[in-house]
Amino acid sequence: MEKWNHTSNDFILLGLLPPNQTGILLLCLIILIFFLASVGNLAMIHLIHVDPHLHTPMYFLLSQLSLMDLMYISTTVPKMTYNFLSGQKGISFLGCGVQSFFFLTMACSEGLLLTSMAYDRYVAICHPLHYPSRMSRRVCANMIGGSWTLGSINSLAHTVYALHISYCRSRAIDHFFCDVPAMLLLACMDTWVYEYVVFVSTSFFLLFPFLGITASYGRVLVAVYHMRSKEGRKKAFTTISTHLTVVIFYYAPFVYTYLRPRNLRSPSEDKILAVFYTILTPMLNPIIYSLRNKEVLGAMTRVFAIFSFLRE
Repeated sequence: MEKWNHTSNDFILLGLLPPNQTGILLLCLIILIFFLASVGNLAMIHLIHVDPHLHTPMYFLLSQLSLMDLMYISTTVPKMTYNFLSGQKGISFLGCGVQSFFFLTMACSEGLLLTSMAYDRYVAICHPLHYPSRMSRRVCANMIGGSWTLGSINSLAHTVYALHISYCRSRAIDHFFCDVPAMLLLACMDTWVYEYVVFVSTSFFLLFPFLGITASYGRVLVAVYHMRSKEGRKKAFTTISTHLTVVIFYYAPFVYTYLRPRNLRSPSEDKILAVFYTILTPMLNPIIYSLRNKEVLGAMTRVFAIFSFLRE
């Protein structure tokens, strides 16, 4: 092992699953989740693309969320599955950089996109008369483009830094993907300055958006409470609860993981928490948005004949 560490620039991913029957069962479950997430998010993207009733800012944002979730889970699960089945835990230096870049891009971009979705609901419910101007196609496109651009720039900066660190210890990353904080533990240099940068970056892309979303939905809840129409109030509450469910599932484990000091973190706990935002959330999002949304269910009956048959 020591010879391998000193003669190769590659890394070793210690993985998530134990190499036994329990690990095989858990891998089968993860593969099933991956399949459901892929089908669900592709179906959501297709629905929003082909059904004119869903050509609104909210659903354009939702289609981007589905695209991000699809790329999110595809960044980690295929490599983890291959490593487990082949018995090889290695990942190339370049491969680790590519995986880290796409993971961080999706993480940061999705955080900003969820903020845009919260703003969309805030304007729709609290300022409905201004909705066409405040959430025009151009504004929506700028929100989407800004989420992808800022996420990519932030990701590129972190990835480049992580790949230029001097690693003088074992190159075995105690994770199932190339997570930058897990890689920092292998560095032979003091990284406290960079860890502070990670804290600031996490606050900007995750904590502050989460606080903004919370404040936005707080205003929305007050407006909904004072609605005279019971049907409108019920529809608004359904929409808000759907968004809040997605936000909590995504932000809570992420913020808890990346804002804790190093001495309070453990690799095993970090890996379990990572399962929520890298594997479970991409599967749950299309389910949550479809089962609790009459417009999406209606589009499914119009586009997919099988759903029309089942509803009859």
